[in-house]
Amino acid sequence: MPARLGAADPGPDDPLAVVVAGPAGAGRRELLAGLLGVEAGMLAVPAGSYLLVNHAKAPTRAAYVPGYRQPHSYGADPLAAGPALARPPRRVELSLPDPLLRHFALLDAPDTGSLGVAAARVLLDAVGRAGALLFVISADQAFTAAELHLLAEVARARVEVVFAVTPGVAGWATTTDGTGASVPSAGPPAARAAARPVDPVQVSVAAHRATLLSAVPDLAAARWYPVRQADQAALRRALVGWAADEGLRRASAHPPEPPGAHARVGVVPGLDPGDLAERLDRQARTCAQRIRQHIALELANVHLRVVQEVVFGVGCVGLPQLLDQEMEALSLLATAQCDEAIRGIVDDATARIFGAPLAEGVRRRVVHAVRWGLADQPAGRELDKVLLVTSTAGVAGLAGSGALDALAAFPGAPRDETLPPIGVALSGGCWQQWRAPGNDDPNGARSWAQRALREVELELTREVSRRFEAVRLSLDAVLTDALDHGILLA
Repeated sequence: MPARLGAADPGPDDPLAVVVAGPAGAGRRELLAGLLGVEAGMLAVPAGSYLLVNHAKAPTRAAYVPGYRQPHSYGADPLAAGPALARPPRRVELSLPDPLLRHFALLDAPDTGSLGVAAARVLLDAVGRAGALLFVISADQAFTAAELHLLAEVARARVEVVFAVTPGVAGWATTTDGTGASVPSAGPPAARAAARPVDPVQVSVAAHRATLLSAVPDLAAARWYPVRQADQAALRRALVGWAADEGLRRASAHPPEPPGAHARVGVVPGLDPGDLAERLDRQARTCAQRIRQHIALELANVHLRVVQEVVFGVGCVGLPQLLDQEMEALSLLATAQCDEAIRGIVDDATARIFGAPLAEGVRRRVVHAVRWGLADQPAGRELDKVLLVTSTAGVAGLAGSGALDALAAFPGAPRDETLPPIGVALSGGCWQQWRAPGNDDPNGARSWAQRALREVELELTREVSRRFEAVRLSLDAVLTDALDHGILLA
């Protein structure tokens, strides 16, 4: 079982980004528009989609839709309405010439109130790889239990957390006591009982902070900013300062050329190639079986959540969006498990062949050689394949790196793992089917979801087995060559 999503330390090539999240009605879009100096309408995206804002000389906007190898352009004018899409994009990328975006990208997440179990996992993964979370809440809102749980998970990762408090619908909500002193309408009793005039802005921030720390004390070091017009510059400076420090930290933790990248590596004498091949086969089968079992268990939990939401929550019309979020989280989890298992197989085999401990540069050379060798294996072809759930509850395949890129809510640096990621998504036909007038039968939706999840389980079972078999054969070829020649040839 791998570490939870988002716990991995990002590399120097991973993009620095600030993930912006918070409840609906907190003025998150207006805050972003103020930071970037644009109209708030430029930041509009379909519900459930992520908005990635990065730097470019000319403004552009494109939607990345699962089921397509190329993004859909929204046209040269970012204010123009987007095209009619069969399904919502996983992300929309907006490029702007704002100097702030030279330091880091901004990733606007869906409203926290709409996040279920799966969508929260996707957000945690994005925050862990981006490096920072900016949580926006208004003065008249309160943290929900789900938001506090989400922030507790974020607190366990090595990320920067910043809070921004915006005015509520009625501004900075205050009330008046018998003496005419202005005191907060919500917050600790001591603050409400104060007889002297107080700054409602600072008291609102203090009340939110006290509520948060009572549930998540690990965020005591997080910085808080009341978002008034004069405070936009302070927030910008704080985020730019974080980006500078984080960039240096990542660069120092990951040297551009790791030890052993060009060294001559000899093999340990007296090894039997037959024993090596047998051990690789046993490890590959064991790991594949364990991951297949975990996928089956996770899909059973997905089925329970989907049935509950169809009957008591989002209903039939919300089924495609809900199931697509579940498939996105499942893809991330299956990819993380495969990556960790294959790293373990490679590390164990190379330690036996070349001795331990093995330098990182040597390990990378072996991984790159295995990756190149996958094309020579029948099981190693078209591993960059997307599994698309169709309107008939079947699963279709779409190969290509562009198809995989369309699935990412937050794309990172090119992967340095042995295999491409696993990707599962819903096709646009699923949205069209369950949005059709009169197609609101909960029993039919439950039956369709059960068949679709069964097909996903079958396809993922085959895919995991195929991947481990391809890695086993390619790694065996690389290490056998090393044994034959007495040195690592990669």
